[in-house]
Amino acid sequence: MEPKQNNEQPNNPLHGVKLADIVQYLEETYGWEELGFTMNINCFKNNPTVKSSLKFLRRTPWARAKVEQFYLKSIKK
Repeated sequence: MEPKQNNEQPNNPLHGVKLADIVQYLEETYGWEELGFTMNINCFKNNPTVKSSLKFLRRTPWARAKVEQFYLKSIKK
């Protein structure tokens, strides 16, 4: 019997990447001001922190999708 491979989502580039890691990477790479300007999401504009941004993004699917797409574009560069 062969061991199972963890290939549940082999074509998903975000598989295994935590939202917290994405937000930290973007903040370190671009800074809050640039993120707020580029994506126009209030959690990056008004007193941003990683914790408050995560709370907002977990409750707001459209914003999370926007952040994930921006992250994917930024790591391809």
